[in-house]
Order: sequence, then structure tokens, then C-alpha cells
Amino acid sequence: MEQFFELYGIPETFHPELAAVKAKYYELSRLYHPDRYAQAGNTKMLEVLTLAAQNNKAWKTLSNPDATMAYVLRLNGMMEEDEKYALPADFLMEMMDLNEAVTDYEDRPEDTAAKETVVQALKTLFEEWHQAAETLTRRFDGGEKNKDLLLQIKDMYFRKKYLLRIQERIDKFAAR
Repeated sequence: MEQFFELYGIPETFHPELAAVKAKYYELSRLYHPDRYAQAGNTKMLEVLTLAAQNNKAWKTLSNPDATMAYVLRLNGMMEEDEKYALPADFLMEMMDLNEAVTDYEDRPEDTAAKETVVQALKTLFEEWHQAAETLTRRFDGGEKNKDLLLQIKDMYFRKKYLLRIQERIDKFAAR
């Protein structure tokens, strides 16, 4: 697995300092720019292109909190690419209620109260998610790097993905 934290010379964290990530990205972008190696042989050019691609991937991952969360989980062997994860039943029941409220809104788009109910419920769920995820990831960043904590963070990652799908459904309907 690609080692983005090592590439950027920063500690493994769920909250990489964006300024440091950005500075390292630009530094490596200049260093590995293909134009600098136009006269180099094919082997060197391939090496530079590989490093430039890795730098771009590192930037894309470490500058996005959700991508960083998934990356740290994969790095620690807690998640596979395109993993299907079974969320807890109580969460799924809560999401079923929310999805029913979204359907009610879709059935009656003129009902602004229905829309506001859904939007407020989702906003509250995102706020609760953020607080819980922040607490867990800060514990990891503080040195508590154990499997149980990473499993809790993994659960939070998949909960957010579910919430984002509901948000996307609402946004698509509202855009019509």
C-alpha cells in the first residue's frame, strides 16, 4: 500500500495539517514535474511520472477528511477497498425512519414543513456524527492506536457514507 504519510514526512493521523500537506504537495510537484526530466531516459521519466502520480494521489487523499479516514483505516488493515459493511440494526432502523420522512417530502414537495423536518433531522445526525467521529479520531491521533478504537472509527466512516447517500437523495429531489 502506498505510504502517503511517509512520502510527505508527516505522522499518521486522521487530521493531517492541511498547510503541511499542501506545502509538501507543491514541493514534490515541482520536484517531479515531467518537464524537468524531458532529456532523461525512458526509465527515469517513468520513475518521475510514477512519483508524480503518487504525489497527486497523496494530495487527493490527505486533503480530504473522508478520504483520509478511509486511507488510515486501510493502512491499518481495518478496511478493504470497496468493502461492504453491515451497519448496526439500531442505526439502520433510524435511517429507515429518516428515509420514510424523505419519501413523505418527495410525495408532497409543496409541504415545506416536511422538507424542514427532513433537513433538520439530517443536520442533527451529521452534527452528532461529527462530534462522535472527532472524539474517536482524536483519541487515535493522541496515541491510542488499538483495534477496538479503529473498529469504532470504521463504523463511523460507514455511517457517514449512509448519511451522505440520504443527503444526495434530498439534494437531487430538491434540484428538480
